[in-house]
Formats: sequence, structure tokens, C-alpha cells
Amino acid sequence: MGMLSYQRRLTTAVEETSLLVSALDDVDLSVPVPTCPGWTLNQLLRHLGFAHRWIEQVVRERHPTADKSLSRAHSVDGFAGESAAELGPWLMEGVELFEKAMLGGIPDDVAVFVPGEPSHRFWSRRMAHETWVHRYDAFHALGLPFEIDRDVAWDAMYEWMLILLPIIHARRPALGSLLGQGHRLRFFATDYTSASSRWTVDLSGDVPMGRRDVEMRCSVYVRAPIADLVLMLYGRRRPAKSEVTGDKQLLREFIEAARF
Repeated sequence: MGMLSYQRRLTTAVEETSLLVSALDDVDLSVPVPTCPGWTLNQLLRHLGFAHRWIEQVVRERHPTADKSLSRAHSVDGFAGESAAELGPWLMEGVELFEKAMLGGIPDDVAVFVPGEPSHRFWSRRMAHETWVHRYDAFHALGLPFEIDRDVAWDAMYEWMLILLPIIHARRPALGSLLGQGHRLRFFATDYTSASSRWTVDLSGDVPMGRRDVEMRCSVYVRAPIADLVLMLYGRRRPAKSEVTGDKQLLREFIEAARF
């Protein structure tokens, strides 16, 4: 168990896109996606494909930052009436272009999103987990069973706790209302036995902190398989699906405030 390799993350992005595309035959893309309110499946697919192509472009063209003005990932409201026959090949082309650009090598001063975080590591991880979480969204909308490799989910938990949480704090003012009151939330991955399966979100200070393998008194404790924990933190699955003890209202408020 541990962080995925660079190649494994790129492979995950491609494989997860392929699994998504393979489920689209004869599917009505106008169906709503409950975990992405306001979007249809058509729009979700466009969002994911544009995300892959955005990072491919900024890497290939050697932009110093991940220039958001080049991204169309959140400009998908106008897409409707497309078919899987159109979007499937487009999705695969985009993720394969992304993989090719990433394998070409990325200097640390290219496509920077988080200062101090090497771009190759950040974007390989970000697109891997962006892809499988959105595959979950699509499968959930279609009523299909979903599974993800637990080591992939563990890598996503690492990203959420140690890299995404500060970004979420900067973007979600509501999260600030939970800080400075001594609250901590503890998450246990039940499908791992090692200490590294335990994570804590510390809200007691001025900024939220994700911590691994630290024993602290907490307000709420959550136990679930690692993939369920990740999907809960992403606001995809309700806490009721897991074993929760302690302040359940705090957990609900935190997940709502920290949705990414």
C-alpha cells in the first residue's frame, strides 16, 4: 500500500476512461447525474474530456501555470443531444493525448497549480482521481455497479487529505465556520490493517489540516472501506453508508462545506 507510481496514475486515467466509455453503448446521455447536480451525463462526459485536454494543452505548450482560461471543463451547459458514438472516441482520444503529453516529461516550472508541488506528480494524480470519481458519477446515474482498486482509492485519500484540503479551504468560505472550535474528524479504512489506513482532519486551528497516522481525540469517527471514505469526502456517498460514531451533525456539515 502507498502512493501510486507516476506510470500507474497515468494508466489509471486511461483505463478508467476506457471503462466509462465501454458502459455507454445505447445509453441516453440526457439522463441527470445526481452526484453532479444540474448536469446530464452528456455534460459530465464533456467536462471530463475537456479536463484531460486542458492539461494536455498546458503541458504540451509549456505554459508556466495551468491557465484556467484555456479550460472548457466548466463550460458545458450548452452540450446536449450528443451520442455515445460521438463522445466515446473523443474521450479516449483526449485521455490518450494527455498520457502522451505527460510521458513527454514536465519541468517543475510548467503547468504549476500548487506552488512547491511538482507538476508531473500533481497532474498525474489529479487526472487519475478526477477520472475514476467521474466514472463513479456516471455509473451511479446509470444504476451500474462500481468498484475501484483500493490502492487507487488510497492514493486519492492521500491527495484529498494532504493536497486538496488546502485548496478546498481557499475556495469554500463555509469551511471557515467549522474552524477554531476544537473539532477533529477521524477516518478509518476498514479494508486495510496498517496504521497508514487512519486519517484525521484537524479543524482546531485557523486552517484545516489533514494528518496521517496521528492519534488525536476526535469529535467524530468514521469507519468504511477506503473507496467509500473517498467518495464520502467528495460528497458522493452519504455518511449513513458508513459506521459513524460521535458528532454526526459535524460530519454532515463538514462534508457539505468541503465538497470538491
